[in-house]
Amino acid sequence: MNKQIVLPLLCGFALLGLVLGLSLFYIEQQFSYLAITLVVMGGITLFVLLSLVVKHGYGQGKSAHSVSFFSLKRWKTFALIFCITIASISFLGVMHYLANTSSIRWDVTQNKQHTLSKNTIEYISTLTNDVQLTAFHVGMPPKYLHDLFKEYERVSAGVIKTEIIDPIEQISYAAKFGNAINADERKVIVQSGDNRKEVDFTLKALSEEKLTNAIASASRDARTVYFLTGHGEYSTTNQEYAGLSKFKQLLADNNIQTKTLMLGITKSIPADCDVLIVAGPKQALSPNETKLISDYLDKGGDALFLIEHTMVTTPDKPLSAEQLQKNPSLNNILNQWGLHVQSDIVVDFTNHVGDDVGSPATKNYQRHKAITEGLDYTFYVRPRSIRVLPNRRPTIKYAVIASTASAENSWAETNRTLDIQFDPNTDTAGPVPFSYVVIEEKDSQVASDKSSDTRLIVFTDADFLSNVYINQYSNAQMGLNLVNWLAELDFKTYVSAKEIKVERLDLTSKQKRQVIVILFLLPFFFVIAGLVVWLRAKR
Repeated sequence: MNKQIVLPLLCGFALLGLVLGLSLFYIEQQFSYLAITLVVMGGITLFVLLSLVVKHGYGQGKSAHSVSFFSLKRWKTFALIFCITIASISFLGVMHYLANTSSIRWDVTQNKQHTLSKNTIEYISTLTNDVQLTAFHVGMPPKYLHDLFKEYERVSAGVIKTEIIDPIEQISYAAKFGNAINADERKVIVQSGDNRKEVDFTLKALSEEKLTNAIASASRDARTVYFLTGHGEYSTTNQEYAGLSKFKQLLADNNIQTKTLMLGITKSIPADCDVLIVAGPKQALSPNETKLISDYLDKGGDALFLIEHTMVTTPDKPLSAEQLQKNPSLNNILNQWGLHVQSDIVVDFTNHVGDDVGSPATKNYQRHKAITEGLDYTFYVRPRSIRVLPNRRPTIKYAVIASTASAENSWAETNRTLDIQFDPNTDTAGPVPFSYVVIEEKDSQVASDKSSDTRLIVFTDADFLSNVYINQYSNAQMGLNLVNWLAELDFKTYVSAKEIKVERLDLTSKQKRQVIVILFLLPFFFVIAGLVVWLRAKR
């Protein structure tokens, strides 16, 4: 075989043996017989071959001694090989540096398990107070925990600081956290200022959802929301389909405390009430209760009214006087703010949930950064239309929040016997609004110390926030946005995301070194093959 082919091949195999031997040593962190053999044999063979090349040279069409050791052509070849080697090493070094320092990332996992969700990133970007995350884990912590903490630190630009400690090895440090930590538990302690929240992940892997909710709860100023009771309203303690217990939990996750208020007993609205929520009363409020709420709003209070649907029947079963009085419109309060809730049912034949045309689904929102921005569909169960009164105070500003989208196939049906046909004389053609936001700024000299304006939101449905529907589409986000804006908070709400089960690849240190060697050898093989081909072409 021609020596112009044999020498490069032998040099390549010798270099390969040397690299494989060093790779085995790097992976095993000790020299084995195989590694020593490969390193010694590869090194000696490579040295001998290079010595022969340098001493005798080889060329096509020339004798072995026809090319001097000091020939310009030989040194140009060696200089080019040297430059290629240095450039390759420099390229690998620069790539490793950029990979470790650059914020640009590409998560190729199916569920983006190494990337924080959009909700979390948007919320963390608003943090101003320092947050400390301390994870307690006996033994070696899982890799996903390190990755998760690292992402929170990176996205927060240093506002969030993290640490993982072993409460057995660092028992004195763990004792500072009280008796909340023991060897059988795995917890994350979230601290911000004087606030502290705990997340237990003893039985289940720590999720982004739980951790972000804990950060939100610890880092935000608390707000207090009162739910009116005593008139058949939706209950925050009811865990059945018609309850609001899930909505209450979402508020708690955002550091919004909920309390109940029975005006018939207290005879006043508490001073710490940031938002009053009237969630679907079945019976009318007393004149005294109506006056208390009206006075509260006049003084700059904020409220969310969720009005329930009118009663419907069939022609053979007329509604009784008692049924006609159910689910009051509260117009005796709302009329003072320029709104009037109609006694009808909004239907939409184009876009509705299930087979019920009286449950419109919509994305037809008036643009409002704090309330409707980024929302997907929300849907409502038999909402009623809302009319704006012409004779209202000029200081009142109002806007539609949500309405049906169809102009031809949606309307407000006034026939309560389920005979759904559009009547231009009595029905309101679409798009039909069924929720409004109202704001009235107060004169700073007469405003209360607590608030400078009155904020009021009216939805003609409470079911969309009930336990059975709140996790559908963007219903939960809508509900939280409403309370957030009414409470005049300057942060975004965080909604619990659906839990996604992901598989994580946790590598041992040896496996990591194996991956590194493989990633190094792949381009190395291409470099050797390229040099062999190039040397053959040059000769």
